[in-house]
Parts: sequence; C-alpha cells; structure tokens
Amino acid sequence: MSKAKKKQSRSGAARRAKARSSARIRRGTRTDSSGRDRRRRPQSPAALFAAKDFLTIKEATADDLAALFKLADKMKRNPEIFLGKLKGKSLAMLFQKPSIRTRVSLEVGISELGGLSVYMDPQELPLGERESIKDVARVLSRYCDVAVVRTYHHSDTEEFARHATIPVINGLSDGYHPCQTLADLFTIREKFGSLEKMNIAYIGDGNNVLNSLLYGAGKVGANLAVATPRGYEPSEEVLKEIKLICKESGSKITLSNNPFTAIKNAHAVYTDVWVSMGQEKQREQRLRDFQPFQLNGAIISKAPKDAMIMHCLPAHRGEEITDEAMEHPRSAIFDQAENRLHTQKALLYLLLTRKRKK
Repeated sequence: MSKAKKKQSRSGAARRAKARSSARIRRGTRTDSSGRDRRRRPQSPAALFAAKDFLTIKEATADDLAALFKLADKMKRNPEIFLGKLKGKSLAMLFQKPSIRTRVSLEVGISELGGLSVYMDPQELPLGERESIKDVARVLSRYCDVAVVRTYHHSDTEEFARHATIPVINGLSDGYHPCQTLADLFTIREKFGSLEKMNIAYIGDGNNVLNSLLYGAGKVGANLAVATPRGYEPSEEVLKEIKLICKESGSKITLSNNPFTAIKNAHAVYTDVWVSMGQEKQREQRLRDFQPFQLNGAIISKAPKDAMIMHCLPAHRGEEITDEAMEHPRSAIFDQAENRLHTQKALLYLLLTRKRKK
C-alpha cells in the first residue's frame, strides 16, 4: 500500500474512532486510555425512610410515601410474593391502650412476612412504672428488630424512640396516629388513582388522627379542608409546621367551623370519634359541641356525588356518624380498615430492609 493510501486509511480510522467516542459520550459512556468504554454509573437515589423512626408521618418524605403506597399495592395484589421476606425478624408491641385494628393488622402482617411478634399489655409492662422507659427501650433493642408503641402520651413514645437502637413505630398516641394516615391516603389513592390535588374534607375533632392526616396530605400534595367546632381546632404548633410543608408541595389546608363549607368539591369526607380514649370526663360537653358536625344524610346529600365516606374506627354510630353514612354505597370505611394491614406490612418491610448509614 502506498504511503498516501496508508495515511488516508489512518486518517479515516481516526475519524471513525472519534465518532464512536462521541456517540459513547452522548449515550453516557466514555473511553479510557486504552479505548475501552467506561460507563457512567447513575447516581444512587436517596435512601428511603432515612429517619430511624416513624412517629408522626412528618419524618417521611413524599418519595417515602410514594414508594410505600406502591409496595402496599403490590403486597395487596400479590401477597404470596412476599411470604417469608422478613423471616427471622421480630416485632415488639408495647400497648398501653386497647386495640383491634392496630394490633391484629401488625401481628398478621409480620406473620405473613415470615416474622414474629411479641405483645405486651399495660398490666404486663406499664411504661415508666416498673422500669424506666429508657431501660425498656434498650432491653427490647437487644431482642427485637422493630418496636411499635401505643401510648396515651406522645412524649413517652418519643422517649422510647430516643433510647431505642431499633426502628420505632407510633401505633397511636395522644398527638399522632401515623399508621392510620397511611391507610387513609392509600385508600384514596386506590379509589381515585392519585393523591395529588385530591380534596379531603375532615369534619370533627382536631385530634391525633387529624394531626397526622394534615402532615400526610401536605406531603403528598393533597388538599385538606377541616371543619371543627370553635375551640377544637388543631394546635398552632402543628399548623405552623404544616404551612411550611404545603409551601413546598402545593397542598392547600383550609380551616372553618362549617362542615358544609368543608365538603365542597370533596373527593373524600372523613370523620372520627368525638370522645377519644382518656376524654371520658368531657363526654357530655363534647356531644353537645359536636352535634352539628355529625356525618349524616344531610352532609352526604350536599357532598359531590362521587365523594367517598371515611372513618378510622371504632365508630360510635349515632354520634359522629349515622348508620346511613356507615352503610352508604360510597362508604370506604372497611376498605380503610383492611388497608391498615397492607400499608403496615409495607412500612415494616421498608424499615427492616433499608440500608442506613451507621
């Protein structure tokens, strides 16, 4: 081959190599000094549920909740896929209050995932009496992989979580009920296919259920219209935090003392008991104050025709909700109850399989 042809061949080969290199760069690849491809590795997404505990719902990010709902949906549709996924894991359950849904859904859930649960009632383990809360937290952290605490005082839950080295889930306190909110939002998502810009109307007491629902709605971009009697609104501390969350997510939170104002444009109408555990001495006063806020046929008739009816249970039929509302064709109350199982299974799975920085 002549020198001119060799030079032309080398020049053509160089151009082709340069073109291949440019194409690799455009596809996200590069070549090293030897000409071999060095694929760009995509950055790892932020770890899900980076916070150790799940106490209020404000610890969770929007991505955390989206991943949890997606997983809960998969677990609900195909539970057999997840059988034994938490084999060898143990759940400590410290309950200072009675429970049906929280206890049964968690015990069944951890069992279906292959783990086991240890239940301790207030007679067996009264928190802070026979032993200090911090000592109990440290001991159970040596035996178990995760703990659920159901207490009267949220400060007890926080103290337990501070001293535990394992994840701690709030199974209900006087301040928050985050596990219920997971089921609530999942039920709405299941019905309407989305949570963003969904309009939720909450009618009743500014209690622990509402506190967690406020945080949850704010995180997922849903709108929440709250109607309470005067003097029963959510605390200023909670509302101040909610404003910051909503500023980021675009959620709208509105407060009023008129249930008919709250249900306008609602996709879901939600209520809860007027007298919670520990408030029995206020019963008569509360029944009088809340009577105009009963979820009944009059409310339902003024709500949008596709609005679902929600209640976290237990329900006091004839007080905060009527039989007509409970048994209404649009009632999703027992779907909510069932979804406690699926969302808590997803929560346990994510907390126990995540990779956290030590």
